[in-house]
Amino acid sequence: MPTYAFRCAACGEFDAAFPMASVPAQLDCQACGGAARRIFSAPHLGVGPSTAMKLLDATKRTASEPAVTESLPGRQTSPRPVSRNPLHAKLPRP
Repeated sequence: MPTYAFRCAACGEFDAAFPMASVPAQLDCQACGGAARRIFSAPHLGVGPSTAMKLLDATKRTASEPAVTESLPGRQTSPRPVSRNPLHAKLPRP
């Protein structure tokens, strides 16, 4: 359930959770009972170990701690099979 921010003129900001289909534009303040209007703020992406949060952390980490390689990457080739047939030994080699 998404969390929305509200601002009361007397008390300041507070958060409340509502389903996306039924979020009100105004809410009664939790402290004083006055009218509090919904404000728009940045989404709370840092909540919980979600896949998006792991991706953001990995991206931030590469800026300060880039991966360092010890050597150049080599080609991974499988060895070519050697024929034991004596007739193949007579064929021209490339």
